Amino acid sequence: MMMTLDVCKVLADVREDAVVVCTMGAMNAFDKLPANPLTVACVPLMGGAASIGLGLALARTERKVFVVDGDASLLMELGGLVAVAQAAPANFFHFLVNNGIQFAGLGNLATPGHANVDFPALARAAGYRACYQFKTIEEFQAAIATILAGAAPAFIELVVGYDQPALGVANPAVEMTDARFTRMGDEIREIRAQLGVVEVFP
Repeated sequence: MMMTLDVCKVLADVREDAVVVCTMGAMNAFDKLPANPLTVACVPLMGGAASIGLGLALARTERKVFVVDGDASLLMELGGLVAVAQAAPANFFHFLVNNGIQFAGLGNLATPGHANVDFPALARAAGYRACYQFKTIEEFQAAIATILAGAAPAFIELVVGYDQPALGVANPAVEMTDARFTRMGDEIREIRAQLGVVEVFP
């Protein structure tokens, strides 16, 4: 079964000058890859990745925006699907890394509805112009160029596995550093600088 890191490696290989908005498990995976100044981690704003990506896509129509979401994160802000579909940015690609759990690698709690929710159907009903689902990295790699050349906003569900939980009796908690909570703002400021955005209120 493909893993989140496999998916993020494929996206890193094809992104070119795309802005990437990632969340939770995808953030951890992108952190294992070479840094890119056009990447922002939507943490701790769980559920906000699609909305942040929508703003970026509408503001910078000349480049693609990849939102790399999680199943639990998307469920927290399902209205984002409708907002994206209504605005219909042709440069918006919404990748859903669906592992069926939340707090992946920590507590691995089952995501509500993980066995029943049809995410591509939700996106299609909201009005996304193209919807896909992939369960193997080979299928995804073979299709990614066609997806990026096709209709958008596009929704791509990627069914992935997950690692064993790190938390337990022997390790009841993990340290959350201040940087974990300031990085989103820091990375947005870096993206603004990379895109030449003039600071009105520095």
